[in-house]
Amino acid sequence: MDAILEKSYQIKQALVDFVLEAEGELATALEMYAAEQSRRKLGDKQHDLIVDTFIIEGKVGDTTPIDLFINSQPELTESDRALLINWRRSFAGLFAVVKVLSDGFELQNWLTTKHYIVKPNNPQTIKELSRCKEGDIILTQIAPITDYWTFYSNWTMLGKLGKPKLAVAIGNFRDNYKHSLYGDAPELLQQAWQSVAEYHQQFIDFFGSDEVTMPGYQLNKKVAEFQDILMKQSLSNAGIDNTKSLAELAQDAGIDEAEITAAAKESGADAKLVAQLFDKKSPSKMVAPKIELPAELKKAEQVTSLSHPRWGQMFLPTYSKFKTIFEAQDWQSIEGAEKLIRYYLENPSINVFIWQRLAQQAPQQLEKVLQQLLELSDFKIDQLTALLQAKFNKPLEPELPETASVPVHLNNLFEEAVAEVNKSKSKSKTSKKANSGFQKIN
Repeated sequence: MDAILEKSYQIKQALVDFVLEAEGELATALEMYAAEQSRRKLGDKQHDLIVDTFIIEGKVGDTTPIDLFINSQPELTESDRALLINWRRSFAGLFAVVKVLSDGFELQNWLTTKHYIVKPNNPQTIKELSRCKEGDIILTQIAPITDYWTFYSNWTMLGKLGKPKLAVAIGNFRDNYKHSLYGDAPELLQQAWQSVAEYHQQFIDFFGSDEVTMPGYQLNKKVAEFQDILMKQSLSNAGIDNTKSLAELAQDAGIDEAEITAAAKESGADAKLVAQLFDKKSPSKMVAPKIELPAELKKAEQVTSLSHPRWGQMFLPTYSKFKTIFEAQDWQSIEGAEKLIRYYLENPSINVFIWQRLAQQAPQQLEKVLQQLLELSDFKIDQLTALLQAKFNKPLEPELPETASVPVHLNNLFEEAVAEVNKSKSKSKTSKKANSGFQKIN
């Protein structure tokens, strides 16, 4: 084992001890970070990962845990300091074992497809990872050493995963480690955030506003129309003529109709729908998958959809009633008002943007209602953001929302996972009547 690799283990242990034994601002910052992460469903080893990700991502005022450690350890050599500074590039990821090496592994980050040579830096990790095989999936955090990397944190072995389970694992990683998405590919992260802003503008262009309210069933239809337009724009940007039928596109590409029909059936498509797509007399051209709101929203009397260039898109079935509370002369006379306000305060799905939007529309009434409801007679509207963060743990910055685009290889994986699940379902239902349309993962 290289001397610098062995030394990296000792430095890492000292760094973790420094953070866990700290008092004052550093201890408070760790507590706040851990509290935020504790809302996620994590395993024991993944809880250990919280401390490791805090060391890299956490902030203590205007500085970082690594900087505080470096400044507190005058005995560190220049090479030690250089190693620690380089660890700012450390990131968590979902890795596939590409190759087992004599002293480590070649890993691929599934989120970005980038490859890394990663070597264990202590005997215990070497022993535990000895059972790793090519194709296994590992959840861990890695850190750079020189021209190779090491395991910076505990790891979780997920084993070999089929496409459906791998898609679920990636989805779980996106939910639980949003700050680590594309940690080694800032250009992908930038593109993802840009896609959120583009989606927001497309939303405004289609609906005429960043806020729209209508019956659930009607909004469901409009969302489907919106998605259809986005799909056609995507096809157009890719140089595909969306005015042509599937048969015409297949002919242009030199693909036999029977090949596409067979492939579509394998992916779980209804035979009649496939035939309709090839029927030149049919008015159908390119058919987009049906996009639907959840059943409870489709049945709702009113649903409000809000869009924001950073927070993404939100669907709120109670937003209209929520706003009327702050338009009334006596808000307490409205049935269920207090319960609804508390829901908007306490539910994590209701973000700061929704409250800031209301503060712009009805600042005086909002100030009055919160003074009375929370028994804060001195509360002022300009304290709203601080109140939401301190008392109700609402983050002030958004995580990458669901409207963000994903890399092509991930999108392909999700589609292949759906096709594989559908294929499995179709085999188990051969004695039953064929379903219409495309199936979805339950």
